[in-house]
Parts: sequence; C-alpha cells; structure tokens
Amino acid sequence: MCAQIASMDYAEALDLQRRLVSARIAGNLDRNAVLVLEHSPVFTLGRRGGLENLKVPESFLKQSGIPVVQVERGGTITYHGPGQLVVYPIVRLRDMKMCVVDYVERLEEVMILTAADLGVQAERNALNRGVWVENRKLGSIGVAIRRGVSFHGLALNVDPSLAPFGWVHPCGLQGIRMTSVSKERAGPVSMTLAREVLTRRIEDVFGVQLVMTDLKSLP
Repeated sequence: MCAQIASMDYAEALDLQRRLVSARIAGNLDRNAVLVLEHSPVFTLGRRGGLENLKVPESFLKQSGIPVVQVERGGTITYHGPGQLVVYPIVRLRDMKMCVVDYVERLEEVMILTAADLGVQAERNALNRGVWVENRKLGSIGVAIRRGVSFHGLALNVDPSLAPFGWVHPCGLQGIRMTSVSKERAGPVSMTLAREVLTRRIEDVFGVQLVMTDLKSLP
C-alpha cells in the first residue's frame, strides 16, 4: 500500500508514521505501507543528537523560521525541504524476510536505481550509509525499528535548495558536500517523474506490487 502526498508538514508526517507503526504492531493494519512525500523546510535530529554539527548559531535557525525536531531515527542532523523526495516505509521486516542491514541496502539500491533512471550515476560508500556521486552525498538513510516494524526511511535530493545543508555538517560528516539530481545533470528534474520512477523502483527492489491509496484509506 503506497500513499503519495505532494507535501506534508514534518510533525504531521511523524505522527502519521507512529500511528501506522502502532496499527501494524497491533494488527489493525494488515499490510505494509509506504509514504512518499515532500516536506516544508525542517531540520531533524536523530538518536545521536546533532546540534554540535551546526555551523551557524541556533539563533540563526530560529530567525530563518525552520524548526528543529528531535526524532527516534538513527544518525544525527539532516535537512528536509521541497524538492527532496522522502520515503517512509512502514514494514514488518520479518514478513519481508530481511534483517536491518538487508533493508538499509535495499533502500540504498532504490535511490541508486532511481538516480540512474534520471541520468545520474550514484553509488554506495563503504564508510557512510546513503548514496553518493564521488564525494558528494545525494541521498540519506535514517531508520527506526519498533517491535520489528520499520519507520522513517530515505531522503533523495532531486531538486531542493542545497543552501540549508551548508548550515550544518550533514549527518555529522565534516568536509562533505550535499548534491542533487538536478545539480549533477545540470538541469531541472520533474518531481512528478522522480516520484513515479522511485515508486517503480521500490516495487522492483523489494519485489512487491504497490497499491496506490490516499490518506483517508489509512488506519
């Protein structure tokens, strides 16, 4: 089951994820679900924190109007904003016969194949999770597992503003730059096309057939 949402406030999406996870654990949701969306600008902090990776004063972030939200995913600080495709799979891993490492590698594969379909050759980095174009990070992964059910997920930079990434050490990594599909191919990318390609690649990599739905159909 897949819900494609043009844009959703981060706090609302986080609440929705948590409710879907609870429903999946309780058996009120009898299938896995995937949310595909974009967020308005927000910084999120993972379980390892991340405010120490700010390159600007916290007062600057407040003046910018971009909220900072602490969440339960792995990793440290990252940025979400328009032009970035965010995918939140709510998946019971044992049903997919996957361990966490297998699951993360498949999320990376989804981004690698999506980027390739959009004209950009990306790859894994043995030292850092996510997908990369040389030493430039194109997509990030941060997951959480609650009683065997995954949430949070991946973020692929299709055509976002990269400026806010420059205010932090993204994912706690110093000396790296973030990039996007549009920057690497030196031209704009349709978010509609990117969303369609990514959804198709989720089906290919996970060996599933997604049933498109809307928010009203979710528990």
